Amino acid sequence: MTPITRRRFIKTVAIGTTALASAGLLTGCSRARFNHGVASGDPLSDRVVIWTRITPYQAFNGQHKILWLVATDAQCQQVVGSGMATTDASRDYTIKLDVTGLHPGQTYYYCFYSQNHRSPVGRMRTLPVGPVSEFNMAVVSCSNYPAGYFHVYGEIAARDDLHAVLHLGDYIYEYGADGYASEDATALDRVSQPATELLTLSDYRTRYAQYRSDPQLQAAHGRHSFICVWDDHEVTNDTWREGAENHNPGEGDFFARRAQALQAYYEWIPVREPEDGDRLSIYRQFSIGELLDLYMLDTRLIGRDQQLNYANYFTSSGGFDAAAFQADLTNPERTLLGLEQRQWLQQRMAQSQATWQVLGQQVLMGRMNLPAPVATQQISFSDYQQLAYLAQTNPGALSPEQLAILQAPFIPYNLDAWDGYFVEREIVLETALSLDKNLVVLAGDTHNAWANNLQTVQGVDVGVELATSSVSSPGLEAFFPAEDPDALSAGVTQIIEPLHYANLQHRGYLVARFSATECRGEYRFVNTVKSETYQLLEDYAKDIKVLPGAGNRIILDA
Repeated sequence: MTPITRRRFIKTVAIGTTALASAGLLTGCSRARFNHGVASGDPLSDRVVIWTRITPYQAFNGQHKILWLVATDAQCQQVVGSGMATTDASRDYTIKLDVTGLHPGQTYYYCFYSQNHRSPVGRMRTLPVGPVSEFNMAVVSCSNYPAGYFHVYGEIAARDDLHAVLHLGDYIYEYGADGYASEDATALDRVSQPATELLTLSDYRTRYAQYRSDPQLQAAHGRHSFICVWDDHEVTNDTWREGAENHNPGEGDFFARRAQALQAYYEWIPVREPEDGDRLSIYRQFSIGELLDLYMLDTRLIGRDQQLNYANYFTSSGGFDAAAFQADLTNPERTLLGLEQRQWLQQRMAQSQATWQVLGQQVLMGRMNLPAPVATQQISFSDYQQLAYLAQTNPGALSPEQLAILQAPFIPYNLDAWDGYFVEREIVLETALSLDKNLVVLAGDTHNAWANNLQTVQGVDVGVELATSSVSSPGLEAFFPAEDPDALSAGVTQIIEPLHYANLQHRGYLVARFSATECRGEYRFVNTVKSETYQLLEDYAKDIKVLPGAGNRIILDA
């Protein structure tokens, strides 16, 4: 990066691109547009990553030069940092810089200049140090372009009370144009590009470019600094350490596909490159003064053992081998995080002196056990509840078949989540309990909103889990179309004992507010993602809270 003197910049920058060019400051800059906006991410107390992508007027194999600046005002006149950056086709014309030398807890503005254009001006914030009165984060996940409009991003962009945005993954989806949740794509003019499933670096780059063309996503990135981690669909569905459900040998080598997916991810997402150079090592810590330590985890690629599948435990006679399933589920060697990442988390939690210890990760940690006939969709929630009511009021009226349904065991409904990695979940919870930490787990992945009390297998309260709904991907309501959505949410909450709250029908986001005296979770939803016009669902807004300290650490209605 070539430095440019602040005095020389101040004399010209307020006048605009023409003045910069006449002053010679754009000499050598390429002619290019900024069609994909700007973004910032991975804020620390003294640095933030800034990002843009250029669209050159003429493609060539050489390097393109772009001017960047950081200022303390929205007009970008009070310049505190600037320089020249280069990019080329090997990086898909993206530019990502780690801007250092900033001050803690401050708001900055940034932009980029080509020879004939200025990018939008972005806003970013550094993290505070020392005592912190409040820190507010929007939490989002699962933005599926063909499934609907990104109104959730638009709502977040309009907020001025956020210090950061946590994106917990499924930033893109890998399916082809006729794939998952694409039935309305043509009508919405949101057909996936490319039309095929993503397999190559070019495929993944094209899909990111399509998503980042969305004006509401651009607005959210331009307004707030993001802290991001991938889930599975940034590569392909239900990934694990050595493969994925949505990958087969005919699609080539899985590790080559993964490497190309991660290259595109690091090109397009404003995350800091890992210090050890291993792009799988995305887990990292963010310290917000004395208030909270945030640990961003990877539960997909670096350590995860393959997901269990109920279908593998049915015998040839149609019975279910419960003993074999239980043995595999409770295998102490089975891991979601991998030993190195888990030990890193335990060490960092032990070192933390902050009020709150927060896990930013993908999948549900809370116990989500459902009656087996319900989990396997042999009976609806409402019918099961009617049978349960009948068992309380008139048990003699139950048939043998109905009695068998009520006597069926409760089983995890989602083996892709922490429920499928029983022992490691206990290790994490016992770690927080033994260290007397105020644990808050943030999750995404399911496309539904949840608030869980986290308990050890002995039933001891350890912390809470706040899980966000999706930006646009459909939730459980799509899998239980015959159920009344409100009754479904109420029924699930009643059946699952540690579960405090669920919304299983609306797209939305979560705001997690932290102070020294409480953590508040504010769930907000939009009424539709299928129309360009929408409204916030005030009647479905839900606020909960949790207090720190032993004897608290359970969810309360706010």
